[in-house]
Amino acid sequence: MTRVNCPTCGRIVEWTPRVTWRPFCSERCKLIDLGAWADGSHRIPGETADIAGQDLPAPSKSEADRES
Repeated sequence: MTRVNCPTCGRIVEWTPRVTWRPFCSERCKLIDLGAWADGSHRIPGETADIAGQDLPAPSKSEADRES
């Protein structure tokens, strides 16, 4: 059986289908991690994409119709 550490609290978690929140040990730890991504505490390193100055393609006719 595979065991991993919960990314939030470090508790050992069995990697089985019956463990609902894997790789987290609980819903609480899962939500703490989600909150860290949402507030920017967790992020993937790299350059920030600046799309404000780029020309974006015009929406297709079907996309324009849906927006109306």
